[in-house]
Amino acid sequence: MTTIEEALEGSTPLATRVRAGGPYRSAKELVDQMRAVLPTLSEEEKVATLNAHPRIGEDPRRLSARSLNEQGKETLPELERLNSQYERRFGFRFVVFVNRRPKGEIVEVLRRRLRRSRQQEMEEGLQAIVDIAADRLES
Repeated sequence: MTTIEEALEGSTPLATRVRAGGPYRSAKELVDQMRAVLPTLSEEEKVATLNAHPRIGEDPRRLSARSLNEQGKETLPELERLNSQYERRFGFRFVVFVNRRPKGEIVEVLRRRLRRSRQQEMEEGLQAIVDIAADRLES
C-alpha cells in the first residue's frame, strides 16, 4: 500500500498533519482528511506543500519512478520556460494532475493558468496534489 508520504511527495506540512489524524480505515477516508486539512494550513505550509511536488517536465533523471511513470519521459523546452515564468509570478510550483495526458496538452493548461490570480492557483494546485494522491492511493 502507498504511504501518506509517497502519495504526497514526502513529509510535507499536509502529510504531517494528515498522518497525525490517523490511522485511516480506507483510502477514501485518508483523501477526505487531506481535503479537510488543506484549509487549515498556513500560507507558508501551503507553499511548502506545493513546492515539494516535482516540477512538470523535470529532467527525467531527477524524478521518482512514480512521477516518471505519471509524467512520461518527454521533455519540452516550452514547458520548462513556462514553469519558470509561473514560479516567478506566483512564488510556488505549478502542480497539475497530469493523468497521463501528453505534455503538449499540459503546456496549454499552464498557459491558461498563468492568467489567473495567485489565490486561484494556490487552491487549484493544492486540490491537484490531493487528486494525485488519491490516484496514487488507488494504484
